[in-house]
Amino acid sequence: MAGSSPVLEDGSVLSRLDRGLLVIERFMGLVAGIAVFMLMVLAVRSVGGRVLFNEPLSGYIDWIEQLMPLIAIFAVSFAQRDGTHIRMDLVVEHLRGRALWLFELVSVLLILLLIVFLIWGSWAHFERSFDWNAPWFSRDSSTDIRLPLWPAKLIVPVAFTVLAMRLLIQAYGYGRALILGLEAPVAVPMVMDAAAQAAAEAEGLMEEEASLGND
Repeated sequence: MAGSSPVLEDGSVLSRLDRGLLVIERFMGLVAGIAVFMLMVLAVRSVGGRVLFNEPLSGYIDWIEQLMPLIAIFAVSFAQRDGTHIRMDLVVEHLRGRALWLFELVSVLLILLLIVFLIWGSWAHFERSFDWNAPWFSRDSSTDIRLPLWPAKLIVPVAFTVLAMRLLIQAYGYGRALILGLEAPVAVPMVMDAAAQAAAEAEGLMEEEASLGND
């Protein structure tokens, strides 16, 4: 699995769109991180309450169900932007130039096609759960403390829609690089081999140590 360098930026419209979407993706990543922290807090409260007061947190499983879409899906576009999703690069890391951009373009378009179907299916799933006339606008709820399920179901199409916008930006970036024969296109993650990744990580650690030393 090869890593990725920071996404290149310039003053082009494509790069501005990339940076604009990144603001949304970072916020979604922050929300996902808070959800992970809240899951830890709930676990401590449930276990601590059971041990100390013989009274675990009511609806613990229900709250986990609500948080899991945030943890698992909400930051997926942020990871796609930097190319940090796990993938096998045994072939890709040996490609260069137009061959690499063609491979990446086809991959992104296939992912985009899948995501479009997932948006359609997850939105239909949300619509079956949401009802303006029902209590808490919900036609279904969790089994224990009766939490409405539509907020958790809405997270999925929202996260996938942001991911679809990211994939469109990357598809345009790869297509532009393919047509123009660019060596370092903007708004797309650049593939690095294992040696380059290790060198970049070492350089980052050295810069971090130097900044700590100056402080």
